[in-house]
Amino acid sequence: MKLIWLGHGSWRIETGDLVLFLDPWLSVSPGLPEVMHGAAIEGATHILLTHTHFDHVVDVLPLARKLEIPVVGQYDLMGFWAEAEGIETIGFNKGGTVDLGGVALSMVPASHSSTFSTAEGLRTGGSEVGFMLRAEGRCVYFSGDTDIMADMDWMGDYYKPDVGVLSAGGHFTMDMKGAAYAAKRYFNFTTVIPCHYKSFPILEQSAEALAEGLPGVEVIEPEVMQAITL
Repeated sequence: MKLIWLGHGSWRIETGDLVLFLDPWLSVSPGLPEVMHGAAIEGATHILLTHTHFDHVVDVLPLARKLEIPVVGQYDLMGFWAEAEGIETIGFNKGGTVDLGGVALSMVPASHSSTFSTAEGLRTGGSEVGFMLRAEGRCVYFSGDTDIMADMDWMGDYYKPDVGVLSAGGHFTMDMKGAAYAAKRYFNFTTVIPCHYKSFPILEQSAEALAEGLPGVEVIEPEVMQAITL
């Protein structure tokens, strides 16, 4: 399995014959230069969505139409988009698992919000979630945007993820110290990869505090479009 950071909270996940996008943000992204967009989307088979804030959702519908691939996410939003936008969707909910063809994707809680702008003002787009992705003998926890939460206790115990991809930039999510605390208290990760940082000055620019808080755990600071092989 290869995890490829597209900047901010966006990921390209390559496993078997699948290429999964998680929260793809390409247009005007501060993390992914336009010259890299073609390589980033090549061969994509599914789009995974954690919530509807602009920095996670703005490119989802355009990419789903352009690439003719399904969007996978929270049931209420997927049902609405299938009807209103005419795209292919796979909708499920927290506690559920879908088989994407070699990947078992389980939806888990997050603690954040999920809104998007319309001409009539803000609207709620389903609810915020995270994912446990199991493939090739690994279990990877993609936290999505979240704070520390008690649900992480049973999530770590039940799914036993060995890799944590954690939104840890602070201000909108837990920060690096918080992510280290959550990883140490609730999980038994061998590898932790931060994201949702560096993008803006208001966010944390380094994962040093995360690494310092997790002795004995491999903390990998990702580089844009450079594969991390698990």
